[in-house]
Amino acid sequence: MLKQFVAGDFHSYEEFVENYQVKIPANFNYAYDVVDQIAAATPDRIAIVWCNEQGESKKISFAEVKKYSDRMAGFLKRVGIGKGDAVMLILKRRYEFWFALLGLHKVGAIAVPATHLLTASDLVYRNNAADVKMIIAVDDAEVIKHVEAAEEESPTLQYKVLVNKERAGWLHFAQELEKSVPSFFRTEEEFSPADISLLYFTSGTTGQPKMVMHNFQYPLGHIATAKYWQNVQAGGLHLTVAETGWAKAVWGKIYGQWIAGSAVFVYDFDRFEAKKLLQMVEKYQVTTFCAPPTIYRYLIKEDLASYNLDHLKYCVVAGEPLNPEVYAQFLQMTGIKLREAYGQTELTVVIGTFPWMEPKPG
Repeated sequence: MLKQFVAGDFHSYEEFVENYQVKIPANFNYAYDVVDQIAAATPDRIAIVWCNEQGESKKISFAEVKKYSDRMAGFLKRVGIGKGDAVMLILKRRYEFWFALLGLHKVGAIAVPATHLLTASDLVYRNNAADVKMIIAVDDAEVIKHVEAAEEESPTLQYKVLVNKERAGWLHFAQELEKSVPSFFRTEEEFSPADISLLYFTSGTTGQPKMVMHNFQYPLGHIATAKYWQNVQAGGLHLTVAETGWAKAVWGKIYGQWIAGSAVFVYDFDRFEAKKLLQMVEKYQVTTFCAPPTIYRYLIKEDLASYNLDHLKYCVVAGEPLNPEVYAQFLQMTGIKLREAYGQTELTVVIGTFPWMEPKPG
């Protein structure tokens, strides 16, 4: 899949700078042109390895991702959600996020990922600024309370959809998908790669959070993020520690990773514990790892030698400055050099320590 978009391998940063160019297909749509193509060629290939704090786990194949994103697209079309309509996703780390996001891509709608920490007033502002027509939310009492409290002041909001729970006034996510046919075919409607597919709210220097919009070509920008910064490998398993409401999720949990041939690992937790995260990294044999410096500060407080991390080959860091002492201690404990990068919600990776470079701590 990678070679459909990027020609050849690079053996130095200079070669990368001189020759890196992404081939963008006409009318590119990630859901059809990447996910469905992988599902057709290798249906049993694992896309997502998911587990939660309660001990539940799932391995989700690309065939299943296609099936449920098709059903999602059918559901959206059935209720009148289509090109240019905004749908907010408050789904924490639930695997339904991937089905919902890709289904939205398939009908040309706009996904608005949002954190579960938003209050009613936060939601009112976002609903009205983005003309949100539907909210798909996780079964969380606080989230439900705030969504319902915001509804009266959100005139464009037509549908509320709840994952894993029945509640008056809400549609049930799984039941609605089951009503849809298992296949959804690419529509004849004209979609432009310049159409908006993703919308985030991010803090500005003044006033309310500002809208950041990405078009349908945006996923291809994350080839550089995944392949040349995170250094994910075909057949590997990549973990980025991020909730789906933040842009870091699409940096590390879907776009570039699948193009580069890696599955993604999702640990669905509410309260971070370094021990539990390390247990998951060991148990599921994560090969590449991305987290903010704060996570690494907690990890080095643990007895890393007591975990079998032989499969972990590459670790990267972003989100805040990395203390050189953390870098040195992690290297001493694991033999792995942390590689930093900088980017923004508005962008993909902008500057980073790529595989051909020697890290410069601090």
